[in-house]
Amino acid sequence: MTTDGFTTCLWYDGQAEEAANFYVSVFKNSGVGRIVRHTEAGPGPAGTVLTVEFTADGQKFIALNGGPEFTFNEAISFQVGCADQDEVDHYWDKLVEGGGEHGPCGWLKDRFGVSWQVVPTRLPEMISDPDTEKAGRAMKAMMSMGRLDIAALERAYAGE
Repeated sequence: MTTDGFTTCLWYDGQAEEAANFYVSVFKNSGVGRIVRHTEAGPGPAGTVLTVEFTADGQKFIALNGGPEFTFNEAISFQVGCADQDEVDHYWDKLVEGGGEHGPCGWLKDRFGVSWQVVPTRLPEMISDPDTEKAGRAMKAMMSMGRLDIAALERAYAGE
């Protein structure tokens, strides 16, 4: 049994410190921790960043400067639950800032290529409603959106 939970390691090509600082600026309850630098032993140039420990909204991460061998894709994404439209708009705008990409159905990529789902906390309830017509309308509305619009989802769910 672990005593400290688990930590997500994110692989970057030289942008680990920049990425950690970016995520800390986006999410509350966040901070940068230990920064490990290469020594003369390598494998990178002495003094350059190897890893950065950080928390984003209380979640533990390590950003690793591993090189160009691997890149992010949509097979892994982080889901941000939002209580209201102001939160949806805040996270959407902040995460695409500086070169991110808008995607479909509440998905986006940040400027580092990490995929995010910015989702109203009410959405899972709507799309899993036992009333399949209500659930279907909410799903159809979601599928037509980029950034999710809670009021429009609620109207579709209600059949308005």
